[in-house]
Amino acid sequence: MDSNILVIGSGISGLTYAIKMAEQDPNLRIIIISKNNLLESNTKYAQGGIAVVSNFEKDSFDKHVKDTLIAGAGVCNKEVVEFVVKEGHERLKELIEWGAHFDTQSSGLHLTQEGGHSEKRIVHHKDKTGLEIQKSLIKKIKTFGNISLLENHTLVDLITDHHSGSDYKRCYGAYVISNLKQEIIKISAQITVLSTGGAGQLFSHTTNPKNATGDGLGAAYRAKVFMEGLPFVQFHPTALFPKIKGNTFLISEAVRGEGGILRTQSGKRFMTEYHEKAELAPRDIVARAIAEIVNQSGDAFVYLDCQAISEKDFIHQFPTIKENCQKIGVDPPKDPIPVIPAAHYFCGGISVNQVGETKLKGLYAIGECSYTGLHGANRLASNSLLESLVFSHRAAIDSVEQLKGPLPPQDFYEHLPEWEEEHFISNEKISAIGKVKKQLQKLMTSKVGIFKTSQGLIEAELELKQIFMETQEIYRQNKLTLGICELRNMVSVAYLMIKQSQDLKYNIGVFYNQDYVE
Repeated sequence: MDSNILVIGSGISGLTYAIKMAEQDPNLRIIIISKNNLLESNTKYAQGGIAVVSNFEKDSFDKHVKDTLIAGAGVCNKEVVEFVVKEGHERLKELIEWGAHFDTQSSGLHLTQEGGHSEKRIVHHKDKTGLEIQKSLIKKIKTFGNISLLENHTLVDLITDHHSGSDYKRCYGAYVISNLKQEIIKISAQITVLSTGGAGQLFSHTTNPKNATGDGLGAAYRAKVFMEGLPFVQFHPTALFPKIKGNTFLISEAVRGEGGILRTQSGKRFMTEYHEKAELAPRDIVARAIAEIVNQSGDAFVYLDCQAISEKDFIHQFPTIKENCQKIGVDPPKDPIPVIPAAHYFCGGISVNQVGETKLKGLYAIGECSYTGLHGANRLASNSLLESLVFSHRAAIDSVEQLKGPLPPQDFYEHLPEWEEEHFISNEKISAIGKVKKQLQKLMTSKVGIFKTSQGLIEAELELKQIFMETQEIYRQNKLTLGICELRNMVSVAYLMIKQSQDLKYNIGVFYNQDYVE
């Protein structure tokens, strides 16, 4: 397949970028790759909302910038923080014009407050903001005749000079695999955009969907694209325990914003001992506090007591949370909700400039798979959807300019090589993939999770070497399948995370090595 623009990933970043490009030029051939159906992305699971300054009487850009810098532990790029915060208002307006609905009140948008924010500034749609955004963007995407959608396809590798034998030092598209037919197709593109999300599936408990296996990160690493900030994995403090049908369900921070209190199983409130903001402390502090309580007590979880919220308000604001809690026999706000921390968001990723472009010409990365400098060592709640909107817009403007510039001739793209392979896969190997994946998740959770030690990171590297060798053997001896692709990516990301964690010699933000505690 040939295209001008190849967008890999169908969350808020990828869809927003594609809409912007299609609006700029109806003659562009745009292909969007979605790993599952178009609705299934990390965006869909975002409950809280978008952090945007809207109430200028009480709030200000300066306050939002300050909150972001404090949460990021002083290692955010201040210039990036300032333009993201300031441009957010305009991007939100655009999203509303495209058909996204957000909760309102008599004075305008209904705003909630989340941990680390000094004011109420979270624009939301009940407790399913991501789903509302995703649906409205899909509806908008389908109005463009020049956008082709390829669902149930997964990125295998980016096409670079390594494949083409050329020396343009660019990205020329990607090889993708059909999840259903397990066939690999070549898609050439003048501009390739990674909007593939994070890699929460590296851990045993994650709020991310099953498809969050670091595909963009793994492919970028193999294309020798620079990564940074990978040790900064944010764990959401409150995920529902136990899992529902194998998936970890998120209990939005907004529940604590409305008065939810964390208690031990014996009923004691504990967050007041850890931080002056108690339950509304930054996420890393709340997640570590819960993990510490769980480790000390031997209990499997702590409780989120919601009795301060009325039944009427809870049903109005958190209908999805209520419905999912009821599936495990818990009925909030009357009953306390059993919660544990879960891997939630990658603050690090593929290093990009202020328009979302990587060091490899023609390759952009936007959304969670990128490292823009906005989040620093810890993301401020609800800044992620904001970052996606702002950087999608900037990447689109830059892409339009780049398409005018010098590019390889059209026949060069047409003659890029096909993917070569002849192997077949045995059922025995398919079962081995699942086993190795579980082994990797267990390793990362125990040694590269919320709490780390220097010795644990050395052990993790040695254990990962074994997993890498097993993965390589499966990869070499068998036809490439979706399962092998995912495992290969997860191992690459795990390796980078372990190595960068070993290089970090002090605690900062969400990174916490117990050996560095004074």
